[in-house]
Amino acid sequence: VYFTAPVELIKIRLQNQTDSLKSHKTEGNIQAKYYGPIHCARSIFREEGITGLYRGSTALVLRDVPTVGIYFLTYEVLCKWMTSNGEMPSTWTMLFAGGCAGTVGWAAANPMDVIKSRLQMDGMYKVQYRGLYDCIYQSIKQEGLRVLLKGLTVNSLRGFPVNAVTFLSFEKLLHIL
Repeated sequence: VYFTAPVELIKIRLQNQTDSLKSHKTEGNIQAKYYGPIHCARSIFREEGITGLYRGSTALVLRDVPTVGIYFLTYEVLCKWMTSNGEMPSTWTMLFAGGCAGTVGWAAANPMDVIKSRLQMDGMYKVQYRGLYDCIYQSIKQEGLRVLLKGLTVNSLRGFPVNAVTFLSFEKLLHIL
């Protein structure tokens, strides 16, 4: 959390700049505020203090801790289910189990990822949430429960191949070493 929370915050802030620094602010967009990651970190620190760099870190922990367990459990269960006793999982088994683990992991992480991202964007121009529970309550009240599923399709489509290759690479490297 000490390292990933500020990095996640900077990533979210930079991703959500919808206008370039050179263009003029128009209604409905957020004019670019940051020149890059270093400028973003310095600006947040200067405007919001050290705690500003850790905005959304509780949501990050609530997203990552259970998800990592679900992620590895899914991989292990699928590998054991698809492999005979005493045998090593095949390449296809590792790819499939890893892909499924990534997809299931993101399905579990997505609701808190949405909340984390909203909390991290909250300090950019004005503070509207009073904390984690207020963010959850306001988000669901304004947009319904479906708000917690925003981005799930894209995360799943990306998560399957990325995690399939990640687990295969890890297992093959572990076998070589």
